[in-house]
Amino acid sequence: MAVVILLVVAQLVLPGIAEKQLRDRLGRSGTVESVQISAFPAIELLWNHADRVVVRMRNYHSGTAHLGSLLSEAGGVDAVDATAGTLTAGLLTVRDAVLQKRGDGVTATAEVTESDLRAAIPVLQSVVPVASGGGELTLRGTATLFGVTATVDATARAQNGQILVTPDVPFGGFATITVFANPAVEVQGIAAIPTVDGFRATATGRIR
Repeated sequence: MAVVILLVVAQLVLPGIAEKQLRDRLGRSGTVESVQISAFPAIELLWNHADRVVVRMRNYHSGTAHLGSLLSEAGGVDAVDATAGTLTAGLLTVRDAVLQKRGDGVTATAEVTESDLRAAIPVLQSVVPVASGGGELTLRGTATLFGVTATVDATARAQNGQILVTPDVPFGGFATITVFANPAVEVQGIAAIPTVDGFRATATGRIR
């Protein structure tokens, strides 16, 4: 009987404690609107396992390493649904970000505006997706450097779990930029569609 009472109390109390801890942690990096954690039996939370976590944030600001750490810790959660009105990771800010995790599979989407790209990379004047397929994305951008304006294509692709961007010019491989890399997450493919003032990007991958 005592065991049954203990389990009932745990079911009532532990989710609220876990929600407060997660809310406090996320609140250090942004504005949290709501956090919901579901687990049955709730005592699984003591071993960092949950059935579902739902997070709604108005904004979130952190480095990619911290994002990767949170995703790694989410490995014990069966399903995650998280949204952020604005999300800033490093230099780049994205909007209407949505992350879904089912098992070890992860899908993330977000809108990238031209103004946010210019803020992150001042030499860029515009970037639009011109082709998407096979887990790769071709971007076409206009850049001004030393008073010279030119249009250059670049290929963004998933390689070895990272997101790399390589200019499509002779010896462009020497100018390859690593956009995202974290040992906790293996990116498997990226795609995008144009929007009115930028593009909406999608990345798929898995938790390692």
